[in-house]
Amino acid sequence: MAPDLKTSLVSSLTSAAEKAGLVLISVKQGTDFHGQPTAIFELGLSGPDAIGRSLKLELSDAFDFDKPDLLPTMTAHLAGEARRLRNPRPDCYMTLGGLPLAFGQFEWPFHQSTSGADTYIVHGEIHLADGGTHNLHAKISASVTLTFAEIVPAMEQPYAETFVYNAIRKTIDMGQLEFVKSGNRQPVPVTTRYYSRWQKKFVFTETDDNERLRYLLSKVYWLSGVLGEGKPVWIADPRDAQYLNTTEADLLRMAGDEAGHGLMLLSGEFAAATPALMERAADYQEALEAALDFTKPKFNESMRSGHANM
Repeated sequence: MAPDLKTSLVSSLTSAAEKAGLVLISVKQGTDFHGQPTAIFELGLSGPDAIGRSLKLELSDAFDFDKPDLLPTMTAHLAGEARRLRNPRPDCYMTLGGLPLAFGQFEWPFHQSTSGADTYIVHGEIHLADGGTHNLHAKISASVTLTFAEIVPAMEQPYAETFVYNAIRKTIDMGQLEFVKSGNRQPVPVTTRYYSRWQKKFVFTETDDNERLRYLLSKVYWLSGVLGEGKPVWIADPRDAQYLNTTEADLLRMAGDEAGHGLMLLSGEFAAATPALMERAADYQEALEAALDFTKPKFNESMRSGHANM
């Protein structure tokens, strides 16, 4: 353990992790974008599920979350991470369009923009995770306005990761992020339009039962069947519930219905792909290609012909 790290932060995090069913694997000192000290925690599960699966949590060295307004969110975040670590690919999420994505290399915590804008920035990467070797990815620069930051209890990873990931998925849904083999960072603005002050919650996408069902089947197909070698994935993920503007209970209800139709094998809050679902491979590949094509910039052919209005 790095001797320069604040003992109180390490102690508080260790205690919170244990309550969530996680164990502290290691802790080391890091630096943020501006060179200020951070604490980098590696957390994992105990027992046979722990093999090869861990998560990184990076906090500002001076951060104190052991307070009534901060501790509940930290506890909920760690509890969610403990369940995600049981997924065969804990780093992967789906989009509504049918793109399996791997999120990684996020440089927490937020840092203030160096361009003079009144924003907080976090950098990261997403990769198309369909089992191929194409290396299609997008480098991300997610920006949060000062007004939006007032909504967030703390500009630290456990308090922002969910809405940042969902803002990225929403931006892809709108065709505003391009997947390339190399390229510069692409902006993902996270603004107050994603937050309902009246409902006091984040709202990214209005979905109906058909869209949520299609999402769940796509998730189980890709993350369990293709990437997970048939191992179960967490269905009742609150991160997905926020993205789809629904509840964990509603996602479980739908999974139960599909289990009855033979497309999923449900065990508690986890579901695995069945052979019947995997027989739909051509449909999911077609949906992936259409969703990927939607993210590609389109050239206006009328301009090439000189027919544009001037």
